[in-house]
Amino acid sequence: MNVPHVSLTAGQAARVILLSGLIAGTLDITAACVNAGWKGISPLRVLQSVASGLLGRASYQGGTRTALLGLLCHFIIATGAAATYFAASRHLPWLTTRAVVCGLLYGVAVYFFMNLVVLPLSAYPGKVSFPLGALVTGLLIHMFCVGLPIALTVRRFSP
Repeated sequence: MNVPHVSLTAGQAARVILLSGLIAGTLDITAACVNAGWKGISPLRVLQSVASGLLGRASYQGGTRTALLGLLCHFIIATGAAATYFAASRHLPWLTTRAVVCGLLYGVAVYFFMNLVVLPLSAYPGKVSFPLGALVTGLLIHMFCVGLPIALTVRRFSP
């Protein structure tokens, strides 16, 4: 089925993007905090790690302020991922007609884009590596907590 999308108003599009970014961002940061918690890492430290993309190692000395900056950065990134999927879905209708498969694959793409492009270009002080356990966990989180919710939300609110 290759039916072109009816255009949304700018306000409607913004609401779809913001909602899908909010849902994916919330699910993703929750999963990240739970996963880190199993390793004894606090949510504050998780959020400071996000902020380290801007501040480098100094983010770990900033307490709650840098954690809040990390939370803001996290939701900006999630909303950017949502905006990208939404924009692509306006030209590729199968992104909404096959939202489950496309969303899961989009989660994989987001995971690798973050780890192979964004982190190396940021001030993040850690080394990007892919031990099997972390790779599988990261992929599953991005597939089910980022890509799929974005795709399903975009599909739900697309005409």
